[in-house]
Amino acid sequence: MEAFLADAGRLWLIEITPTLTRYAIFSVGVWMTLWVLFAGLIRARKIRETSPPPRQLATEFLFSLRSMLLFATFGVAVDLAAKAGLYPLADMASRWGTPWLFASILIGIVAHDAYVYWVHRLMHRPRWFRRTHRRHHLSNNPSPFTAYSFDVNEALLMVGFAVLFPLVFPMHWGAMAWVMMHQIVRNTLLHSGYELTPARGDGRPWFDWVTTTTHHDLHHAQAGYNFAPWFTWWDRWLGTEHPEYHARYAETAQRRLAVPVRVGEELLES
Repeated sequence: MEAFLADAGRLWLIEITPTLTRYAIFSVGVWMTLWVLFAGLIRARKIRETSPPPRQLATEFLFSLRSMLLFATFGVAVDLAAKAGLYPLADMASRWGTPWLFASILIGIVAHDAYVYWVHRLMHRPRWFRRTHRRHHLSNNPSPFTAYSFDVNEALLMVGFAVLFPLVFPMHWGAMAWVMMHQIVRNTLLHSGYELTPARGDGRPWFDWVTTTTHHDLHHAQAGYNFAPWFTWWDRWLGTEHPEYHARYAETAQRRLAVPVRVGEELLES
């Protein structure tokens, strides 16, 4: 029993370290970059005039830590289950080489998008919302720290993909870490409060099939729309995209950034 607990403790540290590292680099990093270092330069691309109060940021950070502790605990459960031979498809896929590793990453990202879309819609049903998704939507005006600010039940649903997908799809073991890397990068940017996706001449995003910060910010403002996490497909196929999305996106994305110019001895902003 002592050996099992020691092994589980070692695995837990292995799981929590990259989770915390990714969060520190991207959530804290995006906040520091956009909200502090370059706030003056990119203020025209801020979606909302107001910013969340410091208390909200601190609360989101603490709830995110709780979510990450749950993620790491379930990561240990997956590691132990894999050692017991309960993930034969993943073990098989990991012998298929580098091409399947890359294929697994791409397929995993697309599958994760579908999973989150449908789970997200389920959480918005009245009977489930208060039990699963209320904490996240208390951040009506989101911040980079909102990304993992979950109720316990929502955190369990979110980690469910990493637990269940390798059971039903031959996914290379190394691929899931990259799928999770993709989700924290995108998740943080979607909650960042700044629209940095470049617009085409017609005012639409260059890659209109990829969700933008405006797309998800509208969901926090009006929760009945824009359930998709990474791609706009499901919202458009099923009619759940906000009808004013493109107009709202264009209004923000086409604003000019503040460019410092020197006039005489004074530094001004154009």
